[in-house]
Amino acid sequence: MSGESGQSVIFAPYSRIMPTNKNAATVSEAVRQLSAPDALQGLFHPRRPGEPMPSGPRLREVIDLCRALLFPGFYGEATPGTASLAYHIGVDAERLFATLSEQIEAGLCFRRAVTDDLYGTGLRARAADMAARLIGRLPEVRRLLATDVEAAFNGDPAAESYDEIISCYPVIKALTVYRVAHELVRLDVPLVPRILSEMAHSETGIDIHPAATIGSHFTIDHGTGVVIGATCIIGHHVKLYQGVTLGARSFPLDDEGNPIKHIPRHPVLGNHVIVYSNSTVLGRIHIGDGAVIGGNVWLTHDVEPGAVIRQTPCGQEAVKKK
Repeated sequence: MSGESGQSVIFAPYSRIMPTNKNAATVSEAVRQLSAPDALQGLFHPRRPGEPMPSGPRLREVIDLCRALLFPGFYGEATPGTASLAYHIGVDAERLFATLSEQIEAGLCFRRAVTDDLYGTGLRARAADMAARLIGRLPEVRRLLATDVEAAFNGDPAAESYDEIISCYPVIKALTVYRVAHELVRLDVPLVPRILSEMAHSETGIDIHPAATIGSHFTIDHGTGVVIGATCIIGHHVKLYQGVTLGARSFPLDDEGNPIKHIPRHPVLGNHVIVYSNSTVLGRIHIGDGAVIGGNVWLTHDVEPGAVIRQTPCGQEAVKKK
């Protein structure tokens, strides 16, 4: 490209470009506005020097290690045989302990910065204890996931084997992360469980809040677009289809007009419930054992055990299963 003098001009790297007075003034004004205290309210996270934030890449490593520990041979770099299985699991467990301890400590630092909670200086020891306790719960997590694999296989005539379910099905990928993140919630680990769940959401299209309670033998067919809210309680042997929302109605407000949080606001599903595709179940309602919610239903009231809710040309109707 030629300059005004007709000589060839080679563009310098950005670090060597000198802004004009006009450009410099524009950038300076933007910096002034971006750093103004009024503009930062609620959007600035103050941190003490040396205190980390949870890391996306490191938490991705936590997910990968958990999957490798829970489903060895399906996930992870190693292809262990039976004789060396304990060794490979031990190595992955040590890596998980170190990485998770670091990330839990970052989550504890985040909470302290947000709440100014100075509950002691031993955050590293507290984080290590939480990480160890999480690893101690992984055998029970695997037991539950085994029931989820069974439910997915039994609920899908197209499934050829358990191996296919574990390797391919998004519901197992999402539930693996959910069940680990749920244990972290039970351990009162801040921020980290939610980040893990949002990673699984991005990967699978299934959005399960880590605080939700889900029983054994749970499955989601296809999975895309499913939303399960924080205060949901789901029984055993429950099956959802794609596009199902187990959500909340609009927030109640306090006397000052602020949303009232930390109250139960999502559905409770009994055992052996089926909710078909694209149905929306809202509020703290109870769906009785064995109930079936048909597709494209909008539901805001309790459902008796064994009832079938279905969409008709004239609206919804409830019938009792025989």
